[in-house]
Amino acid sequence: MIDVLLVDDSAEVRSGLRRLLAAQRDIAVVGEAASGREALRLIAVLKPDVVLMDADMPGMDGFETTVEVMARSAMPIIIVSAHEDAGEADKAFRAMEAGAVALVALPSGTGESHGRREAEIVQTVRAMAEVRVVRRRRRATATPPPCAAQAPVARGAIDLIAIGASTGGPQALQRVLAGLPADLQAAVVVVQHITPDFQGSFVSWLAEASGLSVRLATNGEALQRAGVYVAPHPYQMGIDRERLIVLRDDPPESGLRPAVSYLFRSVATVAARRTAAILLSGMGQDGAAELLELRARGALTIAQDEATSVVHGMPGEAIRLGGAMFVLSPEEIGALLADVTGSAAAGQCGSGPARRA
Repeated sequence: MIDVLLVDDSAEVRSGLRRLLAAQRDIAVVGEAASGREALRLIAVLKPDVVLMDADMPGMDGFETTVEVMARSAMPIIIVSAHEDAGEADKAFRAMEAGAVALVALPSGTGESHGRREAEIVQTVRAMAEVRVVRRRRRATATPPPCAAQAPVARGAIDLIAIGASTGGPQALQRVLAGLPADLQAAVVVVQHITPDFQGSFVSWLAEASGLSVRLATNGEALQRAGVYVAPHPYQMGIDRERLIVLRDDPPESGLRPAVSYLFRSVATVAARRTAAILLSGMGQDGAAELLELRARGALTIAQDEATSVVHGMPGEAIRLGGAMFVLSPEEIGALLADVTGSAAAGQCGSGPARRA
């Protein structure tokens, strides 16, 4: 059984979530809290497998509670948020920044969207119960990240950055983008598996955190330097030889649309030798085989390290296959990307041995 603690100041919301989870044979609601303070007390006593928590609560909100939980005992926290409320969505992403592992939309109304959100909550609880979460302490970098001189590319040779991420990816992606300078001499294309209810808020959060121009990609849009283009649901995203965004309703790959595999194959075909491709935290294997193909075609390939990944499935599989040339933390990835793209603001990388995979 998966033991779940519900945390929400609304008794009505807790009741709805309790009914949904109680109907599952493998999930048990072991407690309920109406505030962050009460949640901390119950977590210490009940030691649940998963915490399902509201982002917006009076007093100690979801962000502050997540910070405390991750510092004290660390466990999978799933944020449940009303996607229509921009302010609440911002708090939800701040909670993910603090260590929450997933974000789901609160079911509302009736019909297909209500059923989809209920199913997503149940699936996410089951998936996150298997995640090993570590206490959040900022990891000290033992060695500086490698420079362009240590990678098989000349400084300034990279003008396209392709990033794939899933579970745990939003916080990792934010940290990578925060390390990129405003004068970034490359375009960035991103596939992040995230519930479509939050894709607009997700883009706004990344833009605010990074200072770069982050937006949902549109079909036929020309890639610009220092632009970050996020694949919109429910399309597959690629690029063509004229460096234009291509959005298609092609079938899902491994049940995913957008899929990292689709983006990486497209990039491998048209721009591999000028590309840095990165796999960040995520469940499954999406993009791992394609990262290997990109490496074979001359791209600079990087996987997030296990120590900083919420889930090391995607980057771990890429490493196992031999697809990653470097295994780095998000901060190290940002520093290396700034250098290999020839940014004037680069210079944070080291001159010691490169940490190759």
